[in-house]
Amino acid sequence: MSEQTDFLYPFIEGEGDDPAALLADLARSAESKADESAALATATLTACDHELDRVATAMADRLRGGATLFTFGNGGSSTDADTVAALFAQPPVGRAFPARNLASDPAVLTALANDVGFDLVFARQLMAHARPSDIALGISTSGDSRDVLVAFAEAKQAGLLTVGLAGYEGGSFATSADVDHCLVVHAASVHRIQETQAVMSFELWDRIQRLVAR
Repeated sequence: MSEQTDFLYPFIEGEGDDPAALLADLARSAESKADESAALATATLTACDHELDRVATAMADRLRGGATLFTFGNGGSSTDADTVAALFAQPPVGRAFPARNLASDPAVLTALANDVGFDLVFARQLMAHARPSDIALGISTSGDSRDVLVAFAEAKQAGLLTVGLAGYEGGSFATSADVDHCLVVHAASVHRIQETQAVMSFELWDRIQRLVAR
């Protein structure tokens, strides 16, 4: 007997007798979401243009001097943080910079979570590895991730440049004195927020590359 999945995918179960109609619906849905994502990315880049310039300038100044970029986040934001670190460390073109995603080592992450608590999994790594000249870039869709905020507090106290990427209205990132620059994607969908944060991260990298190439 096949497992019932209608509670997960009711529209698929309901269209089981008409696969062509189902595929057409899925295609329309995908196109609609792609259009929505592209529109949000364009609007966000326009709204954040001046702040992106300020962040890129501040980061470029430190990266020229040998700074390391530390990135971090939870869940999908951790995946995005890993992509950002890889883009800076192994760029397709341009200059490479030292960069590290603080969630990339499961042994360290789980040891800290088990021994000192999950709120400190990023902060303790910054304590161990970061210098005052470095950069801390944290990503969160809500802007309220506790472990990211604790890491920002540690980074700010240590003298790092702190950059936050958030969604909705920015959450705690937008009002925290520990966040030097906050780039906000004003949207209510986690999916659309993360997609636009990825675009913003690439735009930030591109602007930094142009600055250091001068």
